[in-house]
Amino acid sequence: MNVLILGDIFGRPGRNIVKEHLPNLLEVHQPELVVANGENAAGGFGLTKKVAEELFAMGIHVLTSGNHIWDQKEMYTYIEEEPRILRPANYPPEVPGSAVYIHRTTTAVVAVLSLIGRTFMGDYDCPFRTADAILSVLPDDVTHVIVDFHAEATSEKIALARYLDGRISALVGTHTHVATADEQVLPGGTAYITDLGMCGPIDGILGVDSEAVIRKFLTQLPSRFTVAKGPTALTGVVITLNSDGTAAKIFRVKVG
Repeated sequence: MNVLILGDIFGRPGRNIVKEHLPNLLEVHQPELVVANGENAAGGFGLTKKVAEELFAMGIHVLTSGNHIWDQKEMYTYIEEEPRILRPANYPPEVPGSAVYIHRTTTAVVAVLSLIGRTFMGDYDCPFRTADAILSVLPDDVTHVIVDFHAEATSEKIALARYLDGRISALVGTHTHVATADEQVLPGGTAYITDLGMCGPIDGILGVDSEAVIRKFLTQLPSRFTVAKGPTALTGVVITLNSDGTAAKIFRVKVG
């Protein structure tokens, strides 16, 4: 079984390149599950109902997120209505929404889990212990588990993947918007990559207009960030999963 996982979709340019190239990726790789990080899909900051429905209509099955999931106020209520949008599991218990989505195919039952890192990120609950707790209560018929770990520090991402190796099918990193070249299958059978990268503008700084970001670095004054213009790229991975819950292989995809 193949799974396609796309990096952070950034603004309208990111949505447009996914819309343009996802049909071909579906035809070539025949994934039974398509996952994307959608927390930057609405204007670069957050997610809205309209944008989420646009992405689902393209063929994406589930949207993961991270620290920007609450940037659009409507998500405070909409996330309770849409189980295909995930917020990180290690937010405090009172936070709305779900962190796990169960995707059922004719041959597999895949649990998709969203987690967020703590190093350089924020005061969240422990992602390691949160993962342990969730894995212990997943339905008995779950055959595969895929984790989107939205984190800044490479060491934290690799550490969680090593900690969960053999207990999950794949852990993919998001958040930095820069695709890494360390895709691998760990000794216990877990597919891993430190960061999926981004679907969005490449002539900016992580999807944002360069001038505003540079100005902030130079002055340390607040600056209004806008989505960069120009050419775009799509990055992500395809993971082939075995029937026993392990990963057979993982390889990067890039368009643009």
